[in-house]
Amino acid sequence: MKTTRLSVALLAAVAVVTTACETDLTGLNVNPNSPSLDTPPPPGTIFTRAVVSTVQQVGGAGYQLSHLSLLTQQTAQTQYPDEDRYIYRAGTIDGFFNGPYTADLMDYQAVYLVGQASKDPSVWGPAKVMQTFAFQNLTDVFGDIPYSEALQGTAGTTLKPKYDAQKDIYYGMLKTLTDATTAMSAGSGLGSGDPIYSGNVANWRKFSNALRLRLAMRMQKADAAKANAEIAAALAAPGGLMTSNADNAALTWPGDGTFDNPWAGNFATRDDYRMGKPLVDVMVAWADPRLPVFAQPNQESGVYAGQPAGLDATPAGSYGVKASRIGALWYPGKTVYGTYGSTAGKTTPSYLMTFAEQNFILAEAANRGMGGLNAAAAKSYYDAGVTASITQWGGTAAQAAAYLASANVAYKGGADGLTQILMQKWIASFTQGGEAWSDWRRTGIPAGLVPGPNARLSYIPRRMQYATTEQSVNKESLEVAIARQGADAMNTRMWWDK
Repeated sequence: MKTTRLSVALLAAVAVVTTACETDLTGLNVNPNSPSLDTPPPPGTIFTRAVVSTVQQVGGAGYQLSHLSLLTQQTAQTQYPDEDRYIYRAGTIDGFFNGPYTADLMDYQAVYLVGQASKDPSVWGPAKVMQTFAFQNLTDVFGDIPYSEALQGTAGTTLKPKYDAQKDIYYGMLKTLTDATTAMSAGSGLGSGDPIYSGNVANWRKFSNALRLRLAMRMQKADAAKANAEIAAALAAPGGLMTSNADNAALTWPGDGTFDNPWAGNFATRDDYRMGKPLVDVMVAWADPRLPVFAQPNQESGVYAGQPAGLDATPAGSYGVKASRIGALWYPGKTVYGTYGSTAGKTTPSYLMTFAEQNFILAEAANRGMGGLNAAAAKSYYDAGVTASITQWGGTAAQAAAYLASANVAYKGGADGLTQILMQKWIASFTQGGEAWSDWRRTGIPAGLVPGPNARLSYIPRRMQYATTEQSVNKESLEVAIARQGADAMNTRMWWDK
């Protein structure tokens, strides 16, 4: 069903553009991101395009495989290992920073304006949830960013928005989610233009509340009182939380050769990544049933093995046969390198937020005594998170039960239990490297991660540097942010990174 929705919606978006070109070339002079409320744009097609753009970036091969998944060593580069050694291309980072502001964030704003004009929260609510998701990923990578004055340039307000302090951004995002959840009580939503939930407002409320939990836990050390209050409020919020994997916020790709899973798109023509050694070592030691899904046996000896981080090109290249490829589920079947892929690879979902993650957040909250939860509840949330992750990737409840009964995985409680929660959350975050990196920065778990032997830096980056283009187009605002946050360096800690 999701495959059909996304295909139809994208074709509709193309049809709108094609028809405009055939009948009225003056339409090319109209900015689609600056809607007129007299002739509002079709919100469904704009929303589809925005969601695809967001997921292609946040879950994409460049953003995840080549950058964020490397930072907590879930993956490694076997060819061209610059990013694995923290050598980043300025143009690529510029794209990570600038791209959302000029594309999906503006599109969500356009849908929001249409929904506001029609007084339909089932239209503007999902747009605000997705816009918050995109802003969250931006601020978690860069720190202080334009927020309150962003997306207003086309209205003549400002072309040089201020950079908001990350604390203010987090407070703003939490309020946005609260307002959206409260408002989305009914309505038909965006229908087939919604590639995540098909216009199901009840599911959007659950996603919004779960995302609120993510934000609250992220600020746990920086603002404990606010984090505690927000966790309690999310637990009591209208619409409730996710109750099963059926509620996962995920985009299932059509797999039509144009709109494929981004990792599968990379692996259709490239063979330049392997599983990271820290992740494979833990999964092998604990007999994790997800390992055959996440990884493939190596070519050298048919075993599961990972590649160390931060190697130069020559030693990294030797791991092409010594280390495990990423699982067949992310390969598109026949490739230029052979037939080790999956016929389903192109359609593998990209996950934005999962029932498993929600349960691990609640397990951590209970372990810490946050949000009105007590330590006795931590085990049930932990077990539910592990089970949800295993079944999300095709495993069975019986496999999950056996795994949870094993010595290394059975919940111990206390400080050991907190480590277990965060380790299982790290494993479950495979393909969501940004979340794994944020948790590592906040908690130091997995412990023992260090830069590889040929890394350019002596530390694992805590943030990315700002877009170089900001020096020329918004220098004054940028300099205020740097003075407040700290040097524009990769070891500068952002507000919540304590």
